[in-house]
Amino acid sequence: MQEKPSKRLAPFALTAAVVLLDQLSKAWVVATIAENSVGHRFFGDFLAIIHVRNTAIAFSMGVGLPSVVKILFFILLPLLLVTAVTILLVGNRVALKSSWRWVLALFLGGGIGNLIDRIFRSFRVVDFISVKVYGFLGFERWPTFNVADASLVVSGILLAALLLFDKGDDLDV
Repeated sequence: MQEKPSKRLAPFALTAAVVLLDQLSKAWVVATIAENSVGHRFFGDFLAIIHVRNTAIAFSMGVGLPSVVKILFFILLPLLLVTAVTILLVGNRVALKSSWRWVLALFLGGGIGNLIDRIFRSFRVVDFISVKVYGFLGFERWPTFNVADASLVVSGILLAALLLFDKGDDLDV
C-alpha cells in the first residue's frame, strides 16, 4: 500500500520551522549582542543570552582539528547524513511510522541549522543559550547551545526512546 505524499512530507514543516527559528534567533544574536558578551540575563543568573561561536561540535570537541578534518567530519559527513535521512523520509521504499517521521524531521532541522552556520559562517556556529546547572555533571553552567543543538538533543532522546520502546508491529502506511 502506497503512503499518501502529504502524510510523507508533512514532517518537513517541522524541519523548516526548526531551521527558520534557529537561523532567525542566530541572526538576532549576531545583530544585537557583541561576540563573547552577555546580552540578557533572566531569573537572576539562571538563563543568559550570550553570543559565542563554536568552531567544533558538542562541548567544543574537535576545536583543534585541522581544517581538512573539520570539512570532512563537520560538513561532508553531516551533509551525507542529512541527505540520507531526507531520502528516507521522502522515499516510499521504507514504511515509517508517523512518530519516526516526526522525530527524524526534528533531527533534520537541527542538523541543517548547524550546517548552515558551518558552511556560511566559516565553521563558526553561533551559540547563545547559557543555563546555570549548579554543578550538575561537574558543570556550573551547561555548555552554551542554540535552537539547532536543542533540536538535535531532543530528537536523539526521542530516537533512543523509539528504539527502546517502539515495538514496530503496526507500521503507519
